Amino acid sequence: DGRRYQATRLLNAPQGLSRPRIPIMVGGGGEKKTLRLVAQYADACNVFATTPDEVAHKLEVLAGHCADLRRDPATIEMTMLMGGDPLADVDAFVDQMSAYAALGIETVALSGPGADCADWVRELGDKVVPRLAGLTPDELADVRAYEAGGRSHKTILNRIAQLQSS
Repeated sequence: DGRRYQATRLLNAPQGLSRPRIPIMVGGGGEKKTLRLVAQYADACNVFATTPDEVAHKLEVLAGHCADLRRDPATIEMTMLMGGDPLADVDAFVDQMSAYAALGIETVALSGPGADCADWVRELGDKVVPRLAGLTPDELADVRAYEAGGRSHKTILNRIAQLQSS
């Protein structure tokens, strides 16, 4: 019962196409509530990048909540949101990502600079992505084809993630 709204017998119609349901991602790092909700309900957890030590601590807290609920933490996809520009210091960024990968972070979401991100995404594709994923020239050409097709930087980064997993 909310202060302004009340709902009973909610019906989800038409049903979603994903079966048994769409994946649930919970973002945040609150140790008492948020990470407990991740352990109980989420398919993926999105933490905010601070330092590898802080992320490691959050993942330990999450593992504790999972143990309390008898859930294997390996069933939760670990992702993170990161600010900053990886192109400012590519070597430092690659080192930082290696530390996060060692903790089990599988996907990193980046925010591009401003509204026009095409050049930034192209430079990421040339300078950063191959060092992170070992992409082949054919796969880089595939990313550029996405870019030439007028797709947004988010779609391009999703395509990069797909290529990394294949």
